[in-house]
Parts: sequence; C-alpha cells; structure tokens
Amino acid sequence: MTQKTEQKQKSHDAILASAAALLLERGIQASSIMDVMKGAGLTVGGFYGHFESKEHLFTETLRGTTRTVWNKLVRKAKEDAPQAPAARVLEGYLSRKHRDAAAPTCPLPSIVADVSRTGEPYRGALEAELQGFTQSFAELLGPGARHREKALVAIALMYGALSLSRAIRGTKLSDELLEAAKRWGAELLAKPAA
Repeated sequence: MTQKTEQKQKSHDAILASAAALLLERGIQASSIMDVMKGAGLTVGGFYGHFESKEHLFTETLRGTTRTVWNKLVRKAKEDAPQAPAARVLEGYLSRKHRDAAAPTCPLPSIVADVSRTGEPYRGALEAELQGFTQSFAELLGPGARHREKALVAIALMYGALSLSRAIRGTKLSDELLEAAKRWGAELLAKPAA
C-alpha cells in the first residue's frame, strides 16, 4: 500500500469515526458534513473524495456502526455463554456499560426518529441491518419461524429499553428499565418455541 493510499484510508476512517460519534450525539439531521469533517480534523473540501453525499456517509456509518456493535455482542456471547448465547446478547445489550458507552455503541436510539422522518436511503439501510440482526439472533435460538418471531420481539424489547434508559440516564428508573427488560427478555428466550 502506498503512502498516499494509506493516508486516504486513515482520512476515510477518521471521517467514519467522526460521523459515528455525531450520529450518537445528535442523530442524522442535526449532523452536518462540516461538523463531521471538523471532528475528523479535515477540511470540508476533502469530503467528496470519500463520499458522494451526506446520505452516502451516514448510510455507510449506520451500517458499519450497527454491524460492528451487533457482531461484537454476538461474538462475545458465543465465547462467554456457548450454551445460551442469545440470553448473553440480551444481557450485554441491556447492560449499563452499553447504555453509558460513548462509542462504539448501538446508534439505533439516536437515529430511529430521523430515519422515520427522512425515509430513504436510511430506511433501506436500517431495514437491511434489522433483517441481519433478526436472522443472526434467531440462529442463536434455533431453527424455525417461532425463533424468528422470538428474535423480533427480543430486538424490539432491547431497542425500546435501551432507548428509554438512555433518555433518562442517571435516574433510578433508567436502571430499573434495563433490569426489568433483562428479566422479562430472559424469560421470553427461555420459553420453548411452540
């Protein structure tokens, strides 16, 4: 790899890291190309050498960040609890550590409202990521349509509890939400698929 290619890759990675941080902090709509480039330590003029548009940047960031967080949770769950990896994913996602992390952490609570308002291309990117999460989570539970349905419910529970808990972080209720969702989620996952 040439020095120029290495520098371009470092700049690309810095832009993605800056965009991921802004996604978590502000969401899509409140984040500008100028803010992203400033966070990356680069000038705005260099942006289009890496991305076609703000939509292209944030779609790639959404995909990369959510996939990285999800894959890390699944990998750790398989290592830590090979007999019950789905329960371990739920526990890790609903942990105080995940709620309070600056990055990398799940951006869904920060972006879902933006995706709902703005539509494409974000809607398609989010749908593809959720399809992947659902398939991956269902595979941890076992084969069959009921496991897919259980995975969908568990993902909705995890997202909802994390979103609410982050919104009221620092309160007793925030911690109660995480604990209740973990307890009820574990019961859901433990029930045999009918």
